[in-house]
Amino acid sequence: MILLQCSQLSKFFGSEQVLANVKMEIKSRERIALVGRNGAGKSTLLRVFSGEYEHDDGHLMIPKEVSIGYLAQDSGLHSERSIWEEMLTVFTELRAMEKELRRLEEKMAAGGEKVLAEYDQLQLQFQQRGGFQYEADIRSILTGLHFQSFDYDTPVSSLSGGQKTRLALGKLLLSRPDLLILDEPTNHLDIETLTWLEGYLSSYDGAVLIVSHDRYFLDKVVDTVYELSFQRTHRFTGNYSSYLDQKAKQLELDMKQYEKQQDEKKKLEDFVQRNLARASTSNRAKSRRKQLERMDLMDRPKDDDKSASFRFQIDRQSGNDVLQLDDVSVRYKPDQPLIDHITARLTRGESVALLGPNGIGKSSLLKAVTGAIQPHAGTIRLGSNVSIGYYDQEQTELTSSKTVLQELWDHYPHVNEKDIRTVLGNFLFSGDDVLKQVQDLSGGEKARVALAKLMMKKANLLILDEPTNHLDLDSKEVLENALIDYPGTILFVSHDRYFVNRMATRIIELTNSSAISYLGDYDYYAEKKQEQQELARIKAEESPVDVASQPSAKADFKAGKARQKEVRQLTRRIEELEQAIEQEEAAIEEIEALLCEPDVYQDHERTLELNGQLEQINSRLEEWMNEWETLQEQLD
Repeated sequence: MILLQCSQLSKFFGSEQVLANVKMEIKSRERIALVGRNGAGKSTLLRVFSGEYEHDDGHLMIPKEVSIGYLAQDSGLHSERSIWEEMLTVFTELRAMEKELRRLEEKMAAGGEKVLAEYDQLQLQFQQRGGFQYEADIRSILTGLHFQSFDYDTPVSSLSGGQKTRLALGKLLLSRPDLLILDEPTNHLDIETLTWLEGYLSSYDGAVLIVSHDRYFLDKVVDTVYELSFQRTHRFTGNYSSYLDQKAKQLELDMKQYEKQQDEKKKLEDFVQRNLARASTSNRAKSRRKQLERMDLMDRPKDDDKSASFRFQIDRQSGNDVLQLDDVSVRYKPDQPLIDHITARLTRGESVALLGPNGIGKSSLLKAVTGAIQPHAGTIRLGSNVSIGYYDQEQTELTSSKTVLQELWDHYPHVNEKDIRTVLGNFLFSGDDVLKQVQDLSGGEKARVALAKLMMKKANLLILDEPTNHLDLDSKEVLENALIDYPGTILFVSHDRYFVNRMATRIIELTNSSAISYLGDYDYYAEKKQEQQELARIKAEESPVDVASQPSAKADFKAGKARQKEVRQLTRRIEELEQAIEQEEAAIEEIEALLCEPDVYQDHERTLELNGQLEQINSRLEEWMNEWETLQEQLD
């Protein structure tokens, strides 16, 4: 069944045309992604489909019986009700039926076949519409969106902006419309909640139309992609990765056809020019000229708008030890702990991702590292020659009343205006764009300004808090490539799993009282977590009573599987230790080389400091070597 269909659809804002000749068709149970650059008109098109905007031209057909649910970008609930009462509003009709059933039950006590028949019919309708499970559905959605720890009597008005947005998403999912339209639904969701939402949408009974910049999410959920570029849509079958492959191949094919036609055109023009004036060849030249006039010339194939172009560089290199956290605690208020007893270490050249659920304190820990807030307990030590560049997801370091040009120039007054404009040009601010006030910029434009400031600082330790928020998919790729080539050290927080997978050389998972390190990218981390969950499940199932009662072959199979997992765990831990030991040995060589330099060994304080570092490294090294030998014996 076709739920929505449009053709030649156009939309203007004043004299500016945002959409032109848009064509789209959505059928039952389709999972569709709408992709395109920031400012391409994706959110506008969704608002037209939802009925919030009127289109100016073209045709839009939505059958009357089709229900549409729309979640706008960063839209939150504004209500004085409690969380539970707000969710119950979705089921107003069911609750009215429930009250009527209770009333009929009271009347049935007095007898009467008519009342009994009415009750049976209403009860059947109530059951078919999910009347006996709507409260369970509410709890399931609230748990999936990480509200299980909340008192359901909590007023919606007391929640944060991100929590209100998650609650609005939950309310929309409970309403189960035929067509679910979601504009950036992954904002404010941590990785665990994203994984839950992927599974929910994949099994959703209706159709789904999504705008999202989360590539992992799109690959998992969608089966069709519409690209909105140059005010028009183009359809591709498959997930997001498949769309990228198809688009690249199509662009290459179109370019070859265009170049072939241009060669043919040039040959015809040359023939006409050489032979038109000669009597013996004039007729043939006229024939070629008519052929030229009849030729349906292709426009030069064009990709979407140009991309930003930048690189992160450093003024000077740091020492091998970049950052050390020792038993650090961060608190929101003195009586409200976030994280306690966090110990971690960063060495030069690492790119470390901090992962953990929303509200655990990841951003607060980054602020403590930058010195923006003080830790409640513990010590944070920066290594020698470390300079920090910090990207704040809230972009609080930008001054709203300044122009884009002033924002950079005031921070770097020694740089001439031409060079500042060149930098801004690399971040797609050209001409009068640099005179826009920061407060008038979109989220993506503000992000590019903040990245431009960060690039100019040339720090050797980048602290990045959700750097891909507000960036379109192409800008994310540019940022990733720039950070991959960066010669310094990176500590970052991100819920973009594709970004984490490309960027991270190590992952630190934060809990309330620990920092667990995984030496690898996101895929490795996810695999390790799955293994741990599987081992925990097996351990829980294999109680002594269960083992005794199971057939021998089954017990042997389970034991073999457990042994295989244990071997894989031991092997990976040994590899982690070997890499860590190699890094420490390199650090020892560097310190010992420094101690041989005349300027250093004549400096008593510097010598003491370096010897202290050597002592700490040797202590860690001895501990890791002992663990390595123990694990190796177990593996053998």
